[in-house]
Amino acid sequence: MFKIGDFSKLSSISIRVLRHYDKVELLQPVKVDEQSGYR
Repeated sequence: MFKIGDFSKLSSISIRVLRHYDKVELLQPVKVDEQSGYR
């Protein structure tokens, strides 16, 4: 599982775009750890 910033760096997709994808349900995390925020 990754934090959004780490995934952003690995995928070369900005955090803003990842959040947009999540909002429009295009790309959503399978699981989000509530304590750490990792996805």
